Amino acid sequence: MTEHLNAEILTEVHGRLGCITLNRPKALNALSLGMVQTLTRTLKQWQDDPNVVAVVVRGQGKEGPFGAFCAGGDIRFFHQAAWAGDKALEDFFTEEYALNYLIHTYSKPYIAFMDGIVMGGGMGISQGASTRVVSERTKMAMPETHIGLFPDVGGGYFLSRCPGALGEYLGLTGHMMGAAQAMAAHLADGYIESGRLANIWQTLISTPFENGQAVEHWVRSQFGRLDVPAFPARAQIDTVFKYASVLEIVQHLEASVDDWSQETAKVLRHRSPLMLNVVLEQIRKARGMSLADDLRMERDMVHHCFNLRSTDKSETVEGIRALAVDKDHSPRWQPARIEDVSSAEVSAFFASPWAASAHPLATLG
Repeated sequence: MTEHLNAEILTEVHGRLGCITLNRPKALNALSLGMVQTLTRTLKQWQDDPNVVAVVVRGQGKEGPFGAFCAGGDIRFFHQAAWAGDKALEDFFTEEYALNYLIHTYSKPYIAFMDGIVMGGGMGISQGASTRVVSERTKMAMPETHIGLFPDVGGGYFLSRCPGALGEYLGLTGHMMGAAQAMAAHLADGYIESGRLANIWQTLISTPFENGQAVEHWVRSQFGRLDVPAFPARAQIDTVFKYASVLEIVQHLEASVDDWSQETAKVLRHRSPLMLNVVLEQIRKARGMSLADDLRMERDMVHHCFNLRSTDKSETVEGIRALAVDKDHSPRWQPARIEDVSSAEVSAFFASPWAASAHPLATLG
C-alpha cells in the first residue's frame, strides 16, 4: 500500500515493514518543512502500529531508487524565509530537531540506506538509525561552516562522540567522507555495494520477518568486507584539532610544511571565522550533554544564526547567498579573519532566548 501523504515522501507498508522513500531527486532529496512533517507523522503512526515491526528509509536518485540519500535542509528556503521574516523558518528547525530526536529514540529498528550524498539534514535523519548502511557511492559530510552555519540536527552530539578529535575536524572543515572513513568515524555501521541495494530492498519487502530484530539481523548479515583505512592524517588530526582555539589550530597547521596541513589551513581560512569558533565550542560543550540538551542548545544557536544580527549581516544568510543564490563563492564574512573573532561574539550563540519552560523543545527527553 502506498500513501501519497506528500509527493516528496513515499510511504509504504509491505508485510510488516514500513518503507520510506525520500522523493525529491532533483533537489537531492533536500528536506522541506512538509517532508519533515510527513516523516514525523508517519514514524509516530508506525511506532504505535503493532503490524509494523521495523522501518527502512532510502532516497530516490535521478536514475531511480537509491543513488542519493539527502543533501540536507532546503537552504534556498532558509534564505528566502530569512529575508521575508517567514515564521516557517523557526517552525522548520523546531520540527526537524524534534524529528531527529524521535529517530534517535525510536522504539523499533530504523534502518537507513545512506547511498549517495548524505549531508546536514540527511545526517539528522540517519545518524539516529539503529543500522546505518553505506555504499561505495556514499558522500558524507557536515559542511555547514561553508555557509556560515554549524553542524546542527544533533551534529554536536554525534560528532563529539567520534573517536579522538575527528568530530572537531569534521565539524570545522566539512570534510567529505566515503564509506570507509564514515565507518572509521563511527558514523556508519556497515557497507553494502550499491549494486546490491535494489535486491536487498526487494527481499526486505517480500520476506515475512517474525520481528524487528530479525529484519535488522538479516540486513547486518548482508554487510560486505571493507578494509577500513584510518584517515591518512589521523595522528595529525588528533594532535592539531585538540588545541583550545580555532586560532591555535590554524596557526599550527600554517606552521607545518606538509601538504595536508597546508590544504586544511586553506579550507579553514575560507570558512566563516565566527562560525568556526562557534562550532568548536558547540562540539566541546555537546560532549558532556544528552541528545535532548544538545538539540535544545542547537535550537538556540540556529535562532541566533538568523536573529542575533540583522538579516543583511547574518553569516548564514550571507553564506547561503554566496553558495546557492548568487553563486559567486565569495562570502563576505564578518569578521573576515579568525584573528578578529571575540569571545563575546561566540558566547552570544549559547545564551538561550527562551526560558527553560518556554523552549520550543522543552518536552524532549
